[in-house]
Parts: sequence; structure tokens; C-alpha cells
Amino acid sequence: MSSTLVRRLVNLYAGLVLFGVSMALMIRARLGLDSWDVLHQGISRRTGVQFGWVVIAIGALVLLLWIALRQRPGVGTVSNVIVVGLAVEVALDVLPSPGAMAVRIAFLVGGIVANGVATGLYIGAGLGPGPRDGLMTGLAARGHSIRAVRTAIEVTVLGAGWLLGGSVGVGTVLYALAIGPLAHYFIPRLAVRATTSASDGSSGTTGSASARVAPDSATPPPWSRTGSGPGSIACTRTAGRSSSQARA
Repeated sequence: MSSTLVRRLVNLYAGLVLFGVSMALMIRARLGLDSWDVLHQGISRRTGVQFGWVVIAIGALVLLLWIALRQRPGVGTVSNVIVVGLAVEVALDVLPSPGAMAVRIAFLVGGIVANGVATGLYIGAGLGPGPRDGLMTGLAARGHSIRAVRTAIEVTVLGAGWLLGGSVGVGTVLYALAIGPLAHYFIPRLAVRATTSASDGSSGTTGSASARVAPDSATPPPWSRTGSGPGSIACTRTAGRSSSQARA
């Protein structure tokens, strides 16, 4: 196994775990969640199913839609569905629910920043987008603009989550405003670069690993697009969500 592939795998799983932790921080802040997590929380409150398992279930359902859209998942896509949900569930068991507003704000800000870092790590690994990002690009590939598709998905998910009782607040707005610039900063800086090494069997060219394995051949590398996407994953159109995405 080449050193570049090892680095990509480390970045992928570190990013997915951190993404789950960032979601848990925002939940514990109780100041509002991103659109997909509003939906996850709403379903969790209505059904009594733990939040992390809802994240996994929704990710799997969205991934099934890829069949009709003829999207091809990567190892990062499948890992996104499983790892983020497990990570957020473990983090929720460990993190306290602060009462002081200053601590809640710190949790919120820390969660949003951590989400941006996590987005850069797992997208920069170039091993496949989150299921929600693939849903967006798959629909856009059918002749719709990414801006229109992303907006429609976000509004629909946010509205459904709010009706189900998910938390909408200042954190929802702050996340929407901040995640684009954060991902724009972190994705190119955390992307794993190919190295010219005979032992790695490289072709002698250097470039971004994530750009070379972009999930959609007609789609430019994630940091060259414009707009925004959720953590859930978690990539953004101004920077590349999820987002994530993962929720990513």
C-alpha cells in the first residue's frame, strides 16, 4: 500500500470522525443545527431512535437514490454513511449539555469550525463524496443548476426537519454563512497530494489526489465550485458537504 493511499485513508477516517464530533457539539449547544441535522433530530424526536442511527439510516436511504441517478459511490461514500453516525453517537454519550450561554456558544462555534476542518479532511482524501453530495451532483447532472438543486434540497430538508421538531436557531444561520468560507479554506490545504515516487508506482506527475478521483467526471474539483452544502457531509459550493455531509 502506497504512502499516499495511507495518508488518504487517514484523512478520510479522521475527517469522518471529526465530522461526527462537530455535529455532537452543535447538538449540545442547543442553538440550532444545519439543515440535514435538523431533519435527523426531528426524526429522532418523533421516533425515539437515537440520533446517530437516524444519521446512518437517512444516509443509506439517500445512497439508494444514487442507483436511479447512476452515481458511483467510493469507499469514502460508504464509510461516510456508517462512520459519521457512529462517531456522533459516541460523542453525544461523552459530551455534557452545558447550561451557561458562553459555553453553549463555544460549543456552537467549535462545532462549526471542526465541521469545516472535517470537510477539508474527508473531501481532500478524494475517496468519494458523501451520499448527500452525490445526490446533489447527480440531480445537477440531469440538466439542473447546482445552485437550484442545492437550494431545493436544503429548503426541503430544513422545512421537513422543522415540522418534525428539529432545532432551528441562530446556529442554523451561522452554519449556513460560515461553512462555505471554512470549507473553501480547508479543502485545498488538507487535500492529499500525489508524490512522484518510484516505490509508489507513480507516473511522474504531481497533483491533487482528490481532484483526480473526483466523483463526477463532468464536475470540477470540489473547491472550484461555488455555493454551499451541509456538513453532512458536509461540502460547500463556494469551497466544495454532507457536507456531509457528511453528513458527510
